[in-house]
Amino acid sequence: MSARSESAVSPGTESSTGVESAFARWLTPLVTADGTAGRVMLRQFGYVRMLTCEARSLRLVRGARATVPGSDWESGTASGDAVALVVPRGGTVRVAQDGRGVSMVPGESALVDLRRAFSIELGHEYQYEHEHEGMARTLFLRLPLHALHVPSAPLPSLTARALRPSAGSVDSSGSSGSSGSSTLLPVLLRHLEESAPQLSMSVGERLGGLVTDLVAGLVEDLAEDTEGPPEDDRHPLLITIRQYIDRHLGDPDLSAEQIAAAHLISVRYLHRLFEAEGITVGRLIQRQRVERCAGELARRGRSSPSIAVVAARWGFRSPAHFSRAFKSVYGHPPQQWRRMAMAGAADVPGARV
Repeated sequence: MSARSESAVSPGTESSTGVESAFARWLTPLVTADGTAGRVMLRQFGYVRMLTCEARSLRLVRGARATVPGSDWESGTASGDAVALVVPRGGTVRVAQDGRGVSMVPGESALVDLRRAFSIELGHEYQYEHEHEGMARTLFLRLPLHALHVPSAPLPSLTARALRPSAGSVDSSGSSGSSGSSTLLPVLLRHLEESAPQLSMSVGERLGGLVTDLVAGLVEDLAEDTEGPPEDDRHPLLITIRQYIDRHLGDPDLSAEQIAAAHLISVRYLHRLFEAEGITVGRLIQRQRVERCAGELARRGRSSPSIAVVAARWGFRSPAHFSRAFKSVYGHPPQQWRRMAMAGAADVPGARV
């Protein structure tokens, strides 16, 4: 498949019949791409790339140290810290990574860590939802890892698992159900596919932010499903209090006094419960508020509300207080950190206690 034909289709859109080179440039470096001829189309929505591949059959393989000579990957101008959501539109797709493999049909999707070895096989053993000269269609959503605000450590437990719209838990085959995000995301993707040529750059960027939020929801759902039975020997009341704090982070009046009163205990006893946690109640509230703000700022980039609006939404009474709290956790003021996050340089999950 050395033949290569490319042309600009519309703003933010490119098309190529050089399948291997297209995936290498737009998704991630590959060791090989074996299969019949096909076509790949790229649509850019802010920092979100949506690749649409049409092929009768195709096998994509990435090694642990794949490079593409002469590409922006080799020169370092493209960030490799990214994940992809693979979404079959027609035919079957099998994804293998981290010692697991899962086969998917339309209506399902799976996460792939693009920094590490994987294989993806596109087939045609299913009735096509979209058919073009006998070719099955598959979507690849490429998103920078920092925008999902997910630590790198849990990723190996989340990849190559089938996500389905209905609720459920991980079964013995390594599949998982999920909630609203997996129901809304296919609707939005269909709209993006059909409307991309008519979208302005600013609208496309906002929709890219919404796509990121929905994929982040899928990742959060999947992380909860793969955790398994809790192994928590902490005081049951402490677990309840932490859940209460999570639900009330946006309340600027949230305090040790309010928490103690809500659970019919004294403030002194509340602090005693947290002694073994290595963090005070006030510090925990502040850190979690900062992390929620960081997640929203990183996911939405330039499309997010102002920093002051985000801070107020998560319970900070003043921008100055928020700026000091944010810097104490992430080492940079929020304005600088957001610029770094959008450039892929900020260590988003690297909060300091």
